[in-house]
Amino acid sequence: MEIVDPAQIPKWDEILLNTPGYSFFHSSSWARVLKESYDFSPKYFVGIEDGHFSCLVPIMEIDSFLTGKRGVSLPFTDSVEPIVRESGSSWEMFNHILAFGNKRGWKHIELRGGGNLFPQTPAFVTYIGHTLDLSKKEEEIFSNFRDSTRRNIKKALSQGVSVKIHHDPDAVEEFCRLNSMTRKIHGLPPQPFSFFRKFYEHIISQGAAFVALALHQDRPVAGAVFCHFGNKAIFKYGASDPKYLHLRANNLIMWEGIRWFRQKGCKSLCFGRTEPENAGLGQYKTGWGVEEKTLPYFKFDLNEMEFITRYSRRYALSSKIFQRMPVSALNLIGSIFYRHMG
Repeated sequence: MEIVDPAQIPKWDEILLNTPGYSFFHSSSWARVLKESYDFSPKYFVGIEDGHFSCLVPIMEIDSFLTGKRGVSLPFTDSVEPIVRESGSSWEMFNHILAFGNKRGWKHIELRGGGNLFPQTPAFVTYIGHTLDLSKKEEEIFSNFRDSTRRNIKKALSQGVSVKIHHDPDAVEEFCRLNSMTRKIHGLPPQPFSFFRKFYEHIISQGAAFVALALHQDRPVAGAVFCHFGNKAIFKYGASDPKYLHLRANNLIMWEGIRWFRQKGCKSLCFGRTEPENAGLGQYKTGWGVEEKTLPYFKFDLNEMEFITRYSRRYALSSKIFQRMPVSALNLIGSIFYRHMG
């Protein structure tokens, strides 16, 4: 096993595509975005055998004076399953990571995936994942949507909403404008524009992602960022102007994204993670005929040498404060603090 930076390994993505269990989040382009946007240090634990990864655990080292030094697999990532081809070797691999983390002075290691490797280990926190099968015919996919989902798509079309697919930096900037409004409503600072600039440089401009913008009377009212790697697609970010939510533009964007990926030969579309208590978001996603699965996260305390099982989402107070702030202030907060959050 070696510890590497994917950007320094020739043909990393080619090797990855030959490996069962690959995902966009294992790719070198996502590693570059995280490294250059937030100054994280890639520490990818890998073994390469016969042109594929026999072992791959992608970790970013976060060194923050606010939140401490730790290893996370991976920051700002919904789920990235460790790849271990040989049964019975997962604990050997994990012990290797623990030894390295101790030498580096990490306070903990977080794995955003790994339920198959550690089935008897209690999760630190669990989310719900949603994935849509794109291998069916377009008519069959549409017919499997909930009635309300189909109605919302038709309503957007009847209101004159149209969707365009973009690969240009102007569309990224427009999405950031919409994203700032959406994050404010949710009581969260938006991701820094520097992150989306790197996302464009390493992913969108390379043809591995696009921005979909919904227009009403030539005005962008909603947007989404979709990624794809191999035959797998991901809905990564969504945003909208709250004044136009009644148009149901987000539903039309998702449908056009589904159609685009299916035409390009993708076999699945991941809708990202959902908190179990977020019933509204969960209901929206299940309306697309998706398959649900649990996404366990694991956290290991290197001081106590044990898994952490206590977790509490305490965002209520900070969310209310952020909702009252102007967008310009939230943008500033996001540009400063995201690299410490991870």
